[in-house]
Amino acid sequence: MKYALIALFFTTSLMAIQAQQAYLYKDSRVMGMGGTDIAIGAHSTSLFSNPASLARIKKRDGFVVDLLGLGIAATQNVQNFVDDVESASDDAQALEDVLQKYKGDNFHVGIDNYSSISQHSDMFAWSIGFLAASDTNLMAHSNGTSNGDFIETASRVYAGAMLGVAKPFYTGVGRIDIGLGVKYITQKSFEGTVGVFDYVNENDFIDRYEKKASGMGGDFGITYHILNNKSWHLAVASSVMNIGLDLDDNYGHQPMTVNVGFAATTKISFLNRLVFAVDYIDVLGANKYREYTTTDNGSSTEYIDYDAHDFMKNLRVGTRVTFVDNDSLFVDVAVGMYQSALSTGLDVEISAFKLSLSTYQEEVGISSETSNTDRRYMVQLGIGW
Repeated sequence: MKYALIALFFTTSLMAIQAQQAYLYKDSRVMGMGGTDIAIGAHSTSLFSNPASLARIKKRDGFVVDLLGLGIAATQNVQNFVDDVESASDDAQALEDVLQKYKGDNFHVGIDNYSSISQHSDMFAWSIGFLAASDTNLMAHSNGTSNGDFIETASRVYAGAMLGVAKPFYTGVGRIDIGLGVKYITQKSFEGTVGVFDYVNENDFIDRYEKKASGMGGDFGITYHILNNKSWHLAVASSVMNIGLDLDDNYGHQPMTVNVGFAATTKISFLNRLVFAVDYIDVLGANKYREYTTTDNGSSTEYIDYDAHDFMKNLRVGTRVTFVDNDSLFVDVAVGMYQSALSTGLDVEISAFKLSLSTYQEEVGISSETSNTDRRYMVQLGIGW
C-alpha cells in the first residue's frame, strides 16, 4: 500500500510550493529553443502560443495529422527521491531522514498527450486538437519531528479540446496573419500537505484536498510579416491567450496573458534553415506566484498569491538550426535561454516517426533572484504525417 501511495502521487499529478508560471502544454521542440514560438509557429501546437501562426502551415502538406504525441518531463533526481521514500517504507524516522536529505528541493514529473489534425486550405488554416495531461511538482520539507510535514504539493490532472483558425491577409504593407482559438478544459487539482503521519497511517489526503473545475476560453493572435523574400523572413507577433477561461482559483487556473514575439528566418548555403526568436510573455503581469502554508495539524492549506512581474522570467530567446528537411527525414538542433538559464533540444523525424529531446530550467518562485531552480528533461514521441 505504501508503494501505491507513491504511485498515486505521480499518476494523479502533484505540484509544488511556490508555483511556476501557468501553462497548459509545453512542446519539447519549443522548450529546446528557450520556449520561443509566438512569431514562429507553423504547427498544430501553435494553439498554445499564438493561433495566428497556424497560417504558416504549408498548403502543400494537405492534412497534417499528429497522433500519439506522448511526452514525459522530469527533474533529474526525482527517481532517487522516490527510491529513497520507498526504501524508508513505514518507518517514520527513516522518512524524516529522507526529507532532511532533500529538504527544499523541487521535483517535477509531467506526462501529456496532444493529438491533432490540421490543414491550410485555400480559404484558411485550421487545427483541432485533444489534450490529456498531468503535472507533478513536489517539495520536500522537514522540521525534524515525526509530526512535521512530509511533502508540500499542488497538483492537477486535466484534459481538453482546442480549435483554431487563421487566415493570411495580403496588404500593401505586407502579409498579416490573424488567428482565433477556442478551448475547453476540465481538471482535478490538489493543493495541500502530506505529513509523515498521513503517509504512515494511510490517511485519505487525496480526497481532503481535491477540487474540480472546468471552463471555456478564447485566444487571439496576429502576426505581421515585415520581410519575406528568398533570403530572409522577418515577423513580429502578439497573442492574447485564455480570454475568459475560468477554472476557479484552484491550482492550474490560467490567467489571460498578453504576449509578444519576434522571429528571423534565413537560409544559409550549408544549412536548410536558421531561425532566431525573442519572446516576452505575460506583458501585463497576470501570472501570480502562490506560496502555501498549512495549519498545525495539517488538516487544511492556506495560500497567498503574490503579484510578481519579473523581466528575466518572462524573457525567452532561442535559435534553431535545421540540417535536413524533406519527406523522409528531418533533423534540427536548438539552443536558447529560458528564465535566465540554458535550454537545448534535438528533433528528429524519420518518415512518420517523431522524436524530440530537450532540457530547460524552471524557476519555481516569485522572482529570478529568489526562485528555486528545477532542471527538467523532456522526451516526446509521436506518429504523424
